[in-house]
Amino acid sequence: MTARRVVVTGASSGIGAATARLFRAHGWDVVAVARRTERLEALADETGCDIFTADLTDQLQVDALRDYVQALGPVHALVNNAGGAFGLASVEAGDPEDWIRMFDVNVVAVKRVTSALLPLLRAASVDGGHADILTVTSIAGHVAYEGGGGYNAAKFAEHAMVAVLRLELAGEPIRVLEVAPGMVHTEEFSLVRFAGDQAKADAVYDNVPEPLVAEDIAEAIVHAIELPGHVNLDLVTIKPVAQAAPWKVIRGELKPKL
Repeated sequence: MTARRVVVTGASSGIGAATARLFRAHGWDVVAVARRTERLEALADETGCDIFTADLTDQLQVDALRDYVQALGPVHALVNNAGGAFGLASVEAGDPEDWIRMFDVNVVAVKRVTSALLPLLRAASVDGGHADILTVTSIAGHVAYEGGGGYNAAKFAEHAMVAVLRLELAGEPIRVLEVAPGMVHTEEFSLVRFAGDQAKADAVYDNVPEPLVAEDIAEAIVHAIELPGHVNLDLVTIKPVAQAAPWKVIRGELKPKL
């Protein structure tokens, strides 16, 4: 049987890299996509995946990704994982440029990649029985929190886009899935949010017993896509036990979900 192929964006670190590794371990052909070539090359050396360097906010680079994937052969699944948060300012004080960056990477880039690869997914579903579009959003797209500002707005928009896409593709053998993680301790998410301030990034997880890790989310992603084709996990929300809500009182302190 020919291996199924999946495209994973944001694959240079964190959830994306963990997802690429797990799909490869399950026998899938993987196209790992990210902006940092050196990290992708290391992942390819480790796992044997195919790689493509692209800034997904650039339409020409997304078009080049589509052409590269098409040349490889059928693509059966897309994992829209690339995204990010910038800053933790209030709505009043937030930098509009941070908001624009968050909308561009979390919303418009996901639309670009989905639109580019959907015809390939549709073609693969003819022989493969079905295809999948899974988007990694966040509980920040479902529950607002102080300091969320632009990130809440972008993730709410991403969640809405996924819901609309599911309606638009109803009747086709293409599943539209959403995985919305809570607090996940990865090496870069909070570091990027706080512009490289390691102390602030580390403080996010202080006194938080067992936050999720990237591999936890990867397990959910691969499981959802490997379920029988008639089973659609519309929305999977994943939080650590320590996090009952985006803001959780732990040891007497308010700890944010970032």
